[in-house]
Amino acid sequence: MPKEPRIVLGASSCLLGEKVRYDGGHKQHHYITDILSRHFGFVSVCPELECGMPVPRKALRLIGEPDDPKMVTVASAEEMTSQMQDWCIRRIAELGDLKLRGFIFKKNSPSCGLFRVKVYRDKGPPATGGRGIFARAMVSAFPLLPVEEEGRLADARLRENFIERVYSYNNLLNMLDASPGKKELIRFHTVNKLLLLAHSPDHYRRMGKLVADPVHLQDLLQMYARLFMEALSLIATPSKQSNVLMHCMGYFKKVLDSWEKQELTELIERYRTGQLPLIVPVTILKHYIRRFGEPYLADQIYFNPHPEELMLRNHV
Repeated sequence: MPKEPRIVLGASSCLLGEKVRYDGGHKQHHYITDILSRHFGFVSVCPELECGMPVPRKALRLIGEPDDPKMVTVASAEEMTSQMQDWCIRRIAELGDLKLRGFIFKKNSPSCGLFRVKVYRDKGPPATGGRGIFARAMVSAFPLLPVEEEGRLADARLRENFIERVYSYNNLLNMLDASPGKKELIRFHTVNKLLLLAHSPDHYRRMGKLVADPVHLQDLLQMYARLFMEALSLIATPSKQSNVLMHCMGYFKKVLDSWEKQELTELIERYRTGQLPLIVPVTILKHYIRRFGEPYLADQIYFNPHPEELMLRNHV
């Protein structure tokens, strides 16, 4: 069997170990280079180097208003905003052709920082609600693209959410690329039911009404895609996960012995209260799905949203 093409992510070059930073160094992130690289291909992007700045170079920072900052050198306040913005237009067009399924940005960077980048003002402390110029342009150009900062990958729940979104986005785009009809959309919605419920029951209900609405198919697909990724961007809490797990247990209420039901109920409750990771009740349910041949649950993306080798559910 031919292998499926690897999913491709973008990443700030310094995180991949490339010596492109202003001081000539790098910020290699070993989870990205040692673990994620086994499953994904990476497109390296260094906005400052690629827009024409040397290595080493003058340190940069953002000044002005957080919603529309300027990029300047720290020592001499030489403005680099136009140079960076012009490059962003060209590079983003190129990245669009590469069909990226996600992007990992370098935190705190005036070009790549995604959250809480400092923006300096004439008076007072810097604002901390800024976003790097390239990161802002990427999010604007690809609003559904899963994005994350490398620093937040240390948080197990945020890490699992990001990787889950990457694989789900890949599934979504593959479905859309196949020119689906209403039947294919309903099938996609059905197999993602439990995954969506774990993130946002409200979005799942809204999407169900949308799928049943007789609107123009292309408009329907665009609205569905937006809601799908919006739902998955919400963190799947232990409470919502537990509701999904209990719902799944209901499929076996007539075939499990009383002690098996009690055991699974206790495992779900221990997960909900933080005593066990999610992988424990999920593994038991997957065993019952195989044992009793439950076809509906066997098709649910929820039980295999990403490769088991990544062990993401061992820590949430």
